[in-house]
Amino acid sequence: MKEFLGKDFLLDSEAAKELYFGYAEKMPIYDFHCHLNPKEIYEDKQYRSLTEIWLGGDHYKWRLLREFGIDEKYVTGDGTDEEKFMAYAKTMEYSIGNPIYAWTHLELRRFFGIYDVLSEKTAEKIYAEANEKLKTLTARKLIKMSGVTGLCTTDDPVDNLEYHILIAEDETFDVKVRPSFRPDKGMKIEKDTFLPWLAELSKVVGYEIDSFAKLVKALDERAHFFDKVGCVCSDHGLDTFEYLPATEAEVEAIFAKAIKGETPTADETEKYKGALLIALGRIYHELGWVQQYHVGAIRNNSRRMFEKLGPDAGYDSINDGAYAWKLSAVLSALDYTDELPKTVLYCLNPNNNEMLASMMNCFQDGKIRGKIQFGSGWWFNDQKDGMQKQMETLMQVGLISQFVGMLTDSRSFLSYTRHEYFRGILCSKIGALLENGEYPYDIEFVGKMIEDICYNNAVRYFSKG
Repeated sequence: MKEFLGKDFLLDSEAAKELYFGYAEKMPIYDFHCHLNPKEIYEDKQYRSLTEIWLGGDHYKWRLLREFGIDEKYVTGDGTDEEKFMAYAKTMEYSIGNPIYAWTHLELRRFFGIYDVLSEKTAEKIYAEANEKLKTLTARKLIKMSGVTGLCTTDDPVDNLEYHILIAEDETFDVKVRPSFRPDKGMKIEKDTFLPWLAELSKVVGYEIDSFAKLVKALDERAHFFDKVGCVCSDHGLDTFEYLPATEAEVEAIFAKAIKGETPTADETEKYKGALLIALGRIYHELGWVQQYHVGAIRNNSRRMFEKLGPDAGYDSINDGAYAWKLSAVLSALDYTDELPKTVLYCLNPNNNEMLASMMNCFQDGKIRGKIQFGSGWWFNDQKDGMQKQMETLMQVGLISQFVGMLTDSRSFLSYTRHEYFRGILCSKIGALLENGEYPYDIEFVGKMIEDICYNNAVRYFSKG
């Protein structure tokens, strides 16, 4: 029987242990997609309690609390920090098999030196110890403790990037904190948020955006501004991938309809979104950026709770929509003119793993290694089974050796233990091939592959030039 979270956690063979301890464990982290707050990094925020840093914005944990019957007062409501933590501790006892149980205890160990098992009985002691330790920890210290050398936050094109600029000017902090370009509000022409966002963008660029051509011009200007501040990638949250072919005249007519306050039809929406994705892809290619497509969520399933709490509160789920031909059409349009940028494809529905992995290799160009990537297990797939399935698919259909690896996709400065979790699963997955005689038992050669997947590939891939 193995020890709980023992030294060999997730490592199920001698080869896995050799690969992990000899290669994976020592590698730094390049976190190319996260939702950390750059203001908190610049100000080197210190957190008032374990509750604030652990539960403050973590909808993964909120979902478990609600399922366990915890009142919203102790989830996102006005319960005290201590009350919320006690509710979380009680819930954790019953979270067997959920990855959050492992992440919780890894975070307690790696950042606070606490090896007690969290439960209703130990909660008070752990809360006091962690809060005392937090007095010595700040946002920047947590990043440095995790071995992070670079990270990319998620930023709207209208953002002035004030804190990214200030961080870059601060010579006391050597971690590269880069913005990434997230134009989701500009994509969602059918939403009530579109016109207010468009007015804000007009104000930022200094002219009225009264045509689709001017929208593309404005986004191009903002992308070049982001580029000057160090941006190397974009990110798109595409709940479902929408595209229909359209002429320039059709897209302009759709845009004109929208800015008059009329809601476009479903087909018109798809024509607009497809045209904008292609226009943006050309901008990204010109700048030498990576574009990331996160596809497959149904957002805000509960209208009641959306009206009460707003978005990103734990009421999203997996979408089952089909979108293969639409994604292919957008990638093909960019590829046809040799303007397809480096692209990472993530799916929330694991049923789409094979589709993305097989489509990926239709658009490799023979010039950039791993130009099109099948991204790591995302969101609901960010757990042992989801990671294993993603890795297995990538190995069977492509080259896992060229994989850019793991990202946190998190709002928490404690989430970097997810890289440790990922690396253990990766080493066991690769180690099994060596143990089974499916690949030569050459630890040194395979170990270099592991180092590349854990860090080197991402650094190379997200560099310009």
